[in-house]
Amino acid sequence: MAKRRILKKSINYIIGDLFTECVYIRLTLPEAEQAKTDQIMTDILNLQDDFVSRISHTEPGNVKGFYKKLHEDFNAKVDGILEAMGQLK
Repeated sequence: MAKRRILKKSINYIIGDLFTECVYIRLTLPEAEQAKTDQIMTDILNLQDDFVSRISHTEPGNVKGFYKKLHEDFNAKVDGILEAMGQLK
């Protein structure tokens, strides 16, 4: 199991890449709706806040299950954001 600090850095790295890709889409595709792109960018930032705070407050007693659920939830949210970004292109 990774340390919390390393896990937070990994999440921040993934979120940074998603946000950068969304900015790229917004700047290069004028036909993309600005409101949808802004909403996706807001969702990305909210995702970062949510998961970093969840890591900071680990459930006592069921640590392995907590991190397994965190990993599954994070992957599901990232997949949803990638799908939404794919619809903009």
